[in-house]
Order: sequence, then C-alpha cells, then structure tokens
Amino acid sequence: MKETLKGLIGKDVVVDTRSPWMYIGRLESVQADSLLLRDVDVHDSGETPLPKERYVLAACETGIKANRCSVYVSLDYVVSASLLSEVIKY
Repeated sequence: MKETLKGLIGKDVVVDTRSPWMYIGRLESVQADSLLLRDVDVHDSGETPLPKERYVLAACETGIKANRCSVYVSLDYVVSASLLSEVIKY
C-alpha cells in the first residue's frame, strides 16, 4: 500500500479511517508508519449529522477548508485513500 500511496504525493487526497475521523488535504509524504498531509481539513463525522460522503462532496464543490497546517495520520488507522479529484459526484 505504501508504494501505491507514494504515487499520490503532491495531490489532494481523501483519507478514510477506521474511526469517525477523516482527512482531506495534500499528501506530502508516506513514512514508515504514517502519512503526512498538509493544508488539511480534519473532520470528525461523529460531531455532525452530515455523513462522510456528503462532507467529501461538499469539499469537492467548495474546496478544502483547511483547519490544520499539517497532520500525521497513522497507517494503522487508514482504511482507504483516494484522490479528491476522483470523487464521483452523485
């Protein structure tokens, strides 16, 4: 997975985790045990009634609303990562 993720460096990504937390930002690097994201919107879906997918769709339409300059995300919690530009608008 790490080698595949390296192909996304420098691009805006959506990182889904095994928790209510999700991350939308620019992938800066893939490290041994974490991802480093820059200009990140860190979102706790447990705090809002808006489902994760709707939140991602809003980010596609309005842009990333960064609330952190940088974030390290543990690879142990990552379920998936995809390009923000490849989110299908439905």
